[in-house]
Amino acid sequence: MKKFLALLLSLVMVLGLAACGSDSSTATPPAEGEGQEAPAEGTDIKIGLICVHDINSGYDAAHIEGLKAACKELGIDPEDQSKVVMKYNIPEDETCKDTAVDLAEQGCTIIFSDSYGHQSYMLDAASEYPEVTFVAATGDQAGVAGLDNFKNIFTNVYESRYVSGIVAGMKLKELMDAGTVTDPYIGYVGAFPYAEVVSGYTAFFLGVQSIVPEAHMDVQYTNSWYDPVAEGEAANALMARGCVIIGQHADSTGAPSAVQAAQDGGAVVYSVGYNIDMLSVAKTAALTSAQNNWSVLYKATLEKFIAGEEIPHDYATGAKDNAVMISALGESCAEGTQEAVDSAWAAIKDGSLKVFDASKFTVDGKALDSYDVNLSIIDFSTGNVIFEGPTENVIKDGAFEESVIRSAPYFDLRIDGITELNNN
Repeated sequence: MKKFLALLLSLVMVLGLAACGSDSSTATPPAEGEGQEAPAEGTDIKIGLICVHDINSGYDAAHIEGLKAACKELGIDPEDQSKVVMKYNIPEDETCKDTAVDLAEQGCTIIFSDSYGHQSYMLDAASEYPEVTFVAATGDQAGVAGLDNFKNIFTNVYESRYVSGIVAGMKLKELMDAGTVTDPYIGYVGAFPYAEVVSGYTAFFLGVQSIVPEAHMDVQYTNSWYDPVAEGEAANALMARGCVIIGQHADSTGAPSAVQAAQDGGAVVYSVGYNIDMLSVAKTAALTSAQNNWSVLYKATLEKFIAGEEIPHDYATGAKDNAVMISALGESCAEGTQEAVDSAWAAIKDGSLKVFDASKFTVDGKALDSYDVNLSIIDFSTGNVIFEGPTENVIKDGAFEESVIRSAPYFDLRIDGITELNNN
């Protein structure tokens, strides 16, 4: 989820919120009922994309390239500005609403945003332009907002986090077997202590533990989604504590670059990145990166829109539709890593491997056979509850079911073996 959630600007809208959880995660968005006007057919479509940064941010680059790829598959020229308009470096404030309004006034019939902090402004624009569909990636309010033209999409990125953790675990085991490393101590550079980040670092850690059960991990937050300097400093702090592999949920190359510099200086340390292949900045330090294939979600959403079919309020998918992946394995990966990766992907896809298998972790020394998640919508900047949501048991058939009740992650457990160093 991207940055701080702003308050909804219309209290009337909040009071009219509907119950959450009516839309489940599916391979292709199912019909959801009546209510939204059918979009223009075929070539009449005009698409807008609002990005919090630009192509220099790995996260935004993945969205930009994902939308372009989806458009090409659908026969839409992404370079034709009469069909596709992209807005870059749009902050998470009223500028976002102004941009969304501008795109609507330009004739865009469907408008996407890529940052969680854009959501409330997209929602406000959606209330003023009911004939335009607004889709907020990584958001969590579509299921409760009561607007037929407001949607959320997200990937099951926790699956690629888990598989990237296997890559890290294989390297950690190789180092321990060789006697090079005796303490299986890993670090993680996180942006904010939000459920999306917690879900991701927990999945990464469980992937590592599937290979090295005694592994333990520290998390250092930067309190920013994109800050190369802060991310590099966080990685350096973790390495100074003795971490030998550094994962990340932040959007720049800061952490991998710092790891490569440390390795060049003689340190035994490796990196697992996010969003993009990090080999260009960490040739020998980078093992792989967890990645999203946003084109899958853009294409599925646009196909529904073009066909005049209802788009679900919440849509999430992952490995089963190739919506998540990892980048090419680096030259420093341990022998047998590719085979371990292939096996994990196959097991995730056939359902025999559950990333958050409750038998694989404990909380305060105890195993969990049930866990209630409160699905209220909270303004993280103030702690105020925007919408009082239901409470749901999310452990089903022995596993925590992530991104099923809604597309945005809601995993908020702090499992044993992980320490957050600066969660204030």
